[in-house]
Amino acid sequence: MPLTHRAMPDASTPPTADRLGPQRVAGGVRFAVASAHAERIELCLFERAEDGTPSRRIALKRGVGNVWSAVVDVAPGQLYGYRVYGPYRPKEGHRFNPAKLLVDPWARAITGEPQPDASLFGFEAVGWPAAAHEWQSSDLTFDGRDSAAHMPKCVWVDEAFDWRGDRPPQTPWAETVIYECHVKGMTRLHPDVPEELRGTYLGLVEPPVLEHLVDLGVTAVELLPVHHIAREPHLMIKGLANYWGYSTLGYFAPHAGYATLRQGQGQGQGQGQQVTEFKEMVRRLHEAGIEVLLDVVYNHTAEGGHMGPTLSLKGLDNRLFYRLAPHNSRRYENPTGCGNSLDFSQPAVRDLVLSSLRYWVREMHVDGFRFDLATTLGRGARDPAVFDTQSPLFQAISADPVLSRVKLIAEPWDIGPGGYRLGQFPASWGEWNDRYRDASRRFWHGDGSAHELASRAAGSADLFGDRAFASVNFITCHDGYTLNDLVSYEHKHNHANREDNRDGNGHNLSRNWGVEGPSDRPGTVASRLRARRNLLATLLLSRGVPMLLQGDELGHSQRGNNNAYCQDSEISWIDWRNIDRNPGDRAWLDFVRRLTRLRRAYPALGQGAGELRSWTPQGGPLTHQSPPALAVELAREPERLLLLANGTEREVTFELPESGGDWSVELDTAEPPGEEGSTIWTVPAFSLRVLAG
Repeated sequence: MPLTHRAMPDASTPPTADRLGPQRVAGGVRFAVASAHAERIELCLFERAEDGTPSRRIALKRGVGNVWSAVVDVAPGQLYGYRVYGPYRPKEGHRFNPAKLLVDPWARAITGEPQPDASLFGFEAVGWPAAAHEWQSSDLTFDGRDSAAHMPKCVWVDEAFDWRGDRPPQTPWAETVIYECHVKGMTRLHPDVPEELRGTYLGLVEPPVLEHLVDLGVTAVELLPVHHIAREPHLMIKGLANYWGYSTLGYFAPHAGYATLRQGQGQGQGQGQQVTEFKEMVRRLHEAGIEVLLDVVYNHTAEGGHMGPTLSLKGLDNRLFYRLAPHNSRRYENPTGCGNSLDFSQPAVRDLVLSSLRYWVREMHVDGFRFDLATTLGRGARDPAVFDTQSPLFQAISADPVLSRVKLIAEPWDIGPGGYRLGQFPASWGEWNDRYRDASRRFWHGDGSAHELASRAAGSADLFGDRAFASVNFITCHDGYTLNDLVSYEHKHNHANREDNRDGNGHNLSRNWGVEGPSDRPGTVASRLRARRNLLATLLLSRGVPMLLQGDELGHSQRGNNNAYCQDSEISWIDWRNIDRNPGDRAWLDFVRRLTRLRRAYPALGQGAGELRSWTPQGGPLTHQSPPALAVELAREPERLLLLANGTEREVTFELPESGGDWSVELDTAEPPGEEGSTIWTVPAFSLRVLAG
């Protein structure tokens, strides 16, 4: 594609939902926001990010569709924010407070994050920065302190970029292998990435990293949230970060913390450089044949509940954008567990989300999205307990000519009533399949069901019918243990999170193979390595779309922390030096690469095509009482693949399939393999053998 220049709109033309926020028009830049209940809105222009006093204030005019706008002559790099006037009546759902500088929800770039200060709250936060439960305060009070000096500023950026003929890879679902990845954690410790690029968008596409991803055989990176992030107050108090990023402040702005922001380069002396660098990252990933999927958090925002700060939507029009509790508009419906949820019954909210999605596809060239806590997006307009696959938002996405062509993946649950909805999202969507995860973990820890694993490995037809692509299979993800820790710990060790180890899931289906934590016992080391081989071999040889967690191929450990959301530290950052320090990790990486090559060699696995049969070692049908050992045969001419999985503590001999024929060993997770003289049908304890015929 050439430089992204678009026809300049006339300033008199009302802005559409897709062009809220700043937009160049004849005569300057039009700034536009939506608010149904505001009485007055001011655009505040700033010279520096740390300024508390604006250099200019411009009143916006109210127009059609509750859109407020003004045209101003400014240069790229201009910093700005909003002050919004209206009633402060929390019991009625109104939280307007013009003393609080607000981030533009449609801003294309934001300078940083709010700095800890009591002025961020619309009410008198007496006792701040003590823990929230110690505050001597009420959200019914009104706080008149100016928050501007402690707030980030929005940035007007020129969005032109030379894409140099960029084309999306458009990898079919059947060939897709996803790699869940954190922009900063992937390269923060990479020794072959220049220091100034480590932990950035550009660092992710340095040659050593791209080569690693290509050699690994992944076709898409699924980036943990890159929408601009803000810490929650309880993390501010503790001096911790929201490392994962599930705390969105701006749905159009790439997170500034992942840009180089070198002074004197890019837009406005570095301001807004994150936009250019994000685009360059996407361009280079596409050049390497790798798609870019974004983990997006449209279910809630960084403003939290009724005791949270006033940063953006809460001050722009709280009653319009958030779902308020019935019979108590002071509080919020909270199916997310994060304090608030957006109100998708409101057309303005749906327009915000749809415009954001289209922006990331059209302007930033991303290839798809994974929707965090996606059940919240489909909750009923009047009854939040009702989930509707035909909700207005889902229908709008399906009908959209841009969004209907990209990959869409749901995290199919939230914590609200009836929140678990696996297998119930629109037919074109993929879904994270946690039942696959649990069935695989149970089987290879010796207490699982052969019948359940067979169903999951065959594409979970009970959930998705013949749409095997809809099952996004995974063993590990960002939320929980790494693969190394899954076979090394039976108890979570989250003390670094400073919550007395109360946080994180206590039910992990993990096994430490005799020792809790690191061990140099030869037997324990061998058992753990075999368990890792079994789990990833099952993942890469199952029908559906496999997803790998970054660092699992390198033996990454989080020291038993299964909830490292606030660990912007070496607990979370991938240590690439393990490869050089531990020859076993290099052999492990070679094994993972071998698995992805084997998957590519048998495309029927991804396509969900061909005849698939499974049986017990004795040749009988699987039942719910069958012990954890099974044979699975996939036949699609000329391909024939046979998996023999033994999740028991004893050696198992399998019956030949009725089709007969000659078989050769493609893969064996046992090391050393079966004893000399044994047949390929005799599979050692806790191991998997793959045969081709």
